[in-house]
Amino acid sequence: MKDILYFLKQIHAYAGKKLYTNMFAMMLIGLLDGIGILLLIPMIAMTGVVNLDAEGTPLAGVLGFLQDIPGAVGLPVILAAFVLIVIGQNLIQRQITIRNTRIQHGFFRHMRVETYRSLLHANWRFFIKNRKSDLVNFMTAEIARSSAGTHSFLQFLASLIFTCIQIGLAFWLSPSITSFVLACGLILLFFNRKFLKRSLELGSRNFTLGKEYLGGVTDQINGIKDIKSNTLEESRMNWFKKVTASMEKEQVEYTVLKTTSQLYYKVASAVLIAVFIFIAVNLFNAQAAQLMLIIVIFSRLWPRVAGIQGSLEQIATTMPSFKAVKALQNECREAKEFENINSTDVKPIEVHKGIECQNIQFRYNESGYALKNINLSIPANQMTAFVGRSGAGKSTLIDLLMGLNQPEQGQVLIDGTPLTSDNLISLRRAISYVPQDPFLFNASIRENLQLVVPDATEAEMWEALEFSSAAEFVRKLPEGLDSLIGDRGIKLSGGERQRLVLARAILRNPSILVLDEATSALDTENEAKIQAALERLKGKMTIIVIAHRLSTIRNADQVVVLDGGEIIQKGGFTQLAAQKKSTFSHLLRNQMEATP
Repeated sequence: MKDILYFLKQIHAYAGKKLYTNMFAMMLIGLLDGIGILLLIPMIAMTGVVNLDAEGTPLAGVLGFLQDIPGAVGLPVILAAFVLIVIGQNLIQRQITIRNTRIQHGFFRHMRVETYRSLLHANWRFFIKNRKSDLVNFMTAEIARSSAGTHSFLQFLASLIFTCIQIGLAFWLSPSITSFVLACGLILLFFNRKFLKRSLELGSRNFTLGKEYLGGVTDQINGIKDIKSNTLEESRMNWFKKVTASMEKEQVEYTVLKTTSQLYYKVASAVLIAVFIFIAVNLFNAQAAQLMLIIVIFSRLWPRVAGIQGSLEQIATTMPSFKAVKALQNECREAKEFENINSTDVKPIEVHKGIECQNIQFRYNESGYALKNINLSIPANQMTAFVGRSGAGKSTLIDLLMGLNQPEQGQVLIDGTPLTSDNLISLRRAISYVPQDPFLFNASIRENLQLVVPDATEAEMWEALEFSSAAEFVRKLPEGLDSLIGDRGIKLSGGERQRLVLARAILRNPSILVLDEATSALDTENEAKIQAALERLKGKMTIIVIAHRLSTIRNADQVVVLDGGEIIQKGGFTQLAAQKKSTFSHLLRNQMEATP
């Protein structure tokens, strides 16, 4: 019941008045259904086929006014009333179904939007901590499963209201017989609690299996080249068969559980109806009219009660997914970076003097510091390069400079102003970032460029392409700017993708351009083109480069060498290269020896 109340609270928070309107309409349907049942007695009596005496029962007072109406007139009137009631009942039912559908799909969309908004606004540490495929699983399978739970909850609500009204009508007709039947029904519900418990367990297992399935498939599709080149198809197929077999087993087990519970209810309903008819006739001396109506009421009621049980089982199955989605939303909100990210009055920072790091210390966990005692000045409109061995802290420092992570101690200053949540959006809007692995959408070149500047003109796009040395290959494509480039730009070479991402970064006209090992996977020709593009940008913006190939930073104004999370050298390229026993000189010598 606690889970049902939790679900009700969440849907009520979204639907509000719509939910109350539907509940009122459901009550009206229940009342109309009850009136329709009460009309059975005069309809049957007026046919003359069976004489049903309602004397001494609550029906006598209600139906007495019909005795003075001639049968030739009364029967058509009652039949017309019955038809009108059925029409009204079904018209209301139609509206309820439509409104319930709107509530269900509206709540489904609401959950999607809220979850995605929470994800987008979460800080970088949240994404480091969580697996990408798990987040995709939440946005697809788990929210969809939660929506199915919403449908089950609305069905449960309708069945519950209908049941309460019908039970009220049965009590009015015969409190003693109704109390006996209800007592039997409550005993039955008590013994079937195990079905709800097992449904909850199945829901938890489905949630875990869903995560494992999507995570594994995502990893294997991303690594399909490694799988094929290392002939891992058989082992991956074995894993896939194992996971899908488990998922099949869970689905079959749920069907077995659901059909078993329904079987119990149907058999029990037949037994109970037989028992209470026998007792009603022999112990309670029920009148024929009264007994017939109670039989009709409970024969209509038992399928509803079975439906309530089925809805509860379905809700229990989906509840782990629903709670997991809400927990993810709460986790994202706790990790929220800043408010009003879409505020139009926030302008990009213009760096006039430079960026400064003062006594920066940072760590991802308690195991040790990733950055220690970082004191550094990055002059505006100059090129600063960071070099060092793998794991030296280069990317971590870049993340701090972009405000993706916040230092545990010390601070980052922009033109002397500390970087805080108040000016973080301004900084982000001033930065263009080019990663080592260039990301492009499965769309046209034009759409990929307009991603950062939606209102960019064609002339501006071509200018950015010229700057990044990408214009030449784009002109050769069959449809130019409108050429589709495939998933992650797969129809382009590595160098073309990198130059296109650089063009997108330049199109934004940033104050700060950050390149994270952007030339490490390029051949000499493409590397030279990127280097030439950077030379054209020097003096126009602050350029920060993480360099794997030291040859690409010969013209850098400042080179910073990191090792073990600390700055061990800084200065000009030629100056550092001249220090024969230094780390930089060692890295440079190793690369020269490795170059054929």
